[in-house]
Amino acid sequence: MGNKENPHVLVIGGGPAGSTAAALLARSGVEVTLLERDTFPRYHIGESLLASCLSTLRVSGAYDKVAAHGFQIKRGGYFQWQNDTWLLDWSALVDAEAWSWQVDRAAFDDLLLRNASDQGATVIEQAKVTNIVFDGERPTAAEWVKAGDDTVHTVEFDFLVDATGRDGVLAKHFDIRRQHPAFRNVAVWSYWEGSHLHPDSPEGAINVVSTEEGGWFWHIPLAGGRNSVGYVVSARLAAEKLRGSDSRQFYLDSIAASKPMTEMLEGATQVAEVKAEQDYSYVADRFCGPGYVMVGDAACFLDPLLSTGVHLATYSGLVSAAAIATTLRGEMSETDALAYYEYTYRRAYTRFLSLVSRMYEHYIGSEEYFAHAHRLTDVHEGDSPEQSFTRIMAGLTDVGETTGAQELTGTEVIVSEAERLDTAPDVDGVNVKYMGGLDMSPVWDHWRDPLSDTDMGDVRITNEPFGLTSAPRTDAEREALTRPVLPPHHGAAAAF
Repeated sequence: MGNKENPHVLVIGGGPAGSTAAALLARSGVEVTLLERDTFPRYHIGESLLASCLSTLRVSGAYDKVAAHGFQIKRGGYFQWQNDTWLLDWSALVDAEAWSWQVDRAAFDDLLLRNASDQGATVIEQAKVTNIVFDGERPTAAEWVKAGDDTVHTVEFDFLVDATGRDGVLAKHFDIRRQHPAFRNVAVWSYWEGSHLHPDSPEGAINVVSTEEGGWFWHIPLAGGRNSVGYVVSARLAAEKLRGSDSRQFYLDSIAASKPMTEMLEGATQVAEVKAEQDYSYVADRFCGPGYVMVGDAACFLDPLLSTGVHLATYSGLVSAAAIATTLRGEMSETDALAYYEYTYRRAYTRFLSLVSRMYEHYIGSEEYFAHAHRLTDVHEGDSPEQSFTRIMAGLTDVGETTGAQELTGTEVIVSEAERLDTAPDVDGVNVKYMGGLDMSPVWDHWRDPLSDTDMGDVRITNEPFGLTSAPRTDAEREALTRPVLPPHHGAAAAF
């Protein structure tokens, strides 16, 4: 790798993960083809973005396009979880200018896909991949057909980015995807006009409300007065309540049973049909291999509770593109670059896994919960446990670790949590404290028996040129990373 004059990367899937990877690689001078099965814009759930997405949008070239669209500004979250209230004001807890957006995913995803094209990637929509050709374990070509046309096209490549989301082309080919038993949940949702957030909410904040039966609601304000309102509960409980009822009535009955949600939706009008999904949480045993990476939902999807979907998608697109670009330039071996990708993306995913599982299975109060989060991140000087949790849930811990703005979290803490998720006792096949039945051994085995001898703590992402480096960061570079990112009405965003 790295000796070919014009290496070619194929990206399958045009969601946030695939579009981000394609844009970054194209900006780096790599020939990129992106095959997308659908025609954008297309509907997708998952509207709440973390603050971390802004830095990735800047370096991929998409920031100005997204900022000009007029999405709802978001400055934190308001959680009513069991007997606790969390006022997670990013400006007060993290940075005076920490913010993100609440987005219409059809429009947001379309902007990212068009940006990939603008950056030089060849984007082909209505292109369904029907087969991947391998040379041993290394993919070398893909066969695809255009919608309405049986003609089979073949595209050869030097590297493959699988961004096929829940379809998981490579994960299913290798049979390495595992469902999360304890996250066998059902989500039902719709859209409303005229609802209102809790009065203590930061600007544009997501509102999360738990229920006595173990479920929870999201309430997300969107531009134009629309609101996304969803309910998540275990599939078992949903099945019991759905007997003799349809998903719409189940949804409305669940709202009516929640005093906080009834108050927020008082006087509001439902303006869309009820949609539903279930059993959507899973993880692949590995996220990469010879000549390929799996990014975003193709590698793993956790749960909507902490709004991590787009963060993990764009974050994995960023890190994978840096690893691929560095490999193709011959600056690092493929084994080392992919080891870094596996290490960083799985660390980010496992940290969120630990936090979400504790909220569902082991939550005993905010003091203990924030203290747990405090142990899962490198502590900024003077940070309280609540601030540590807020940095994680804003996605800033992950970005800080990969760009060198902060030290890497001690992996022994996260690995220990992964072990506990797998080894806590089961009762009738259900883990009473954590997840139960999920083989998390690939998580800690990777760190104890890494893919290479590279010291991951010395590697970080750089933008000059875009890729991976182990060179120390200068004081000027560190200062630039801590500069606030200003919202559109305050001025231009800082550079990566």
